[in-house]
Amino acid sequence: MAGCVLALLPSAWLYVSTADRLRTTADVPRTEVAVVFGAGLWKQGEPSPYLAHRLDAAATLYRAGRIEVVLVTGDNSREDYDEPDAMRAYLTRHGVPDARIVSDYAGFDTWDSCVRAKKIFGVDRAVLISQGFHIRRAVALCEAAGVDSYGVGVADKHDVTWYYGGTREVFAAGKAALDAVFQPDPKFLGRKEPGVARALAGTRD
Repeated sequence: MAGCVLALLPSAWLYVSTADRLRTTADVPRTEVAVVFGAGLWKQGEPSPYLAHRLDAAATLYRAGRIEVVLVTGDNSREDYDEPDAMRAYLTRHGVPDARIVSDYAGFDTWDSCVRAKKIFGVDRAVLISQGFHIRRAVALCEAAGVDSYGVGVADKHDVTWYYGGTREVFAAGKAALDAVFQPDPKFLGRKEPGVARALAGTRD
C-alpha cells in the first residue's frame, strides 16, 4: 500500500500544483506568447490529428487577439522528421502569419521545451497548449523552469491514443517530478535566440 501511495504522489503533485492554472480558449488570460508542444507527424509530414487540434486552438487564440506569437516546439532530430516546420505550415494555412510563428527545433520532450522557452527564447509568461491528459504536466514543468504558465487542454475523443496518453502520464509524472527537483539541462541548449522578441516587436510596429 505504501508503494502505491508513493507511486501516485507525482500525479497528485501535478493535480494540486496546477489546479488554478487550467483554462479554455474562451477564458485564458491575454498573453503575448503561446507554446504548442509537438505530438507527432503522419505520412507526408502532416501533423497528427492530436497535434492538429493543438494548432487549431493556437490559431483560435491568435484570431481572437488573445495571443500575439506562437512558439512551436518539437522534434527535428533527423532530416526526414521536422515537427516545427510542419506545425508552422499548418498554422499559416489557418490564419497565423508566418512572422508571428517561432520554431524550436530541439523540443525533444516537455522539460526540454519548457527550459528552452525560458533560457533560449526568453519567454517569461505563456499559454501552453496540449491535450487534456498532458497539459498539467506541461504547466507544472514550465512553472518549474521559470515560465509563468496557463494551460489550455484540448478536448479529443476518447480513443485508443487518448487512453494510451492518459496511462503514459501516470508514469511520466515521476520523471516530471525529478525534472522539477533536479532541473537537468536539456539534451540540446545552444545559444539564445531572438525569434520571440523579434516577433513581438513586429506586432507593435
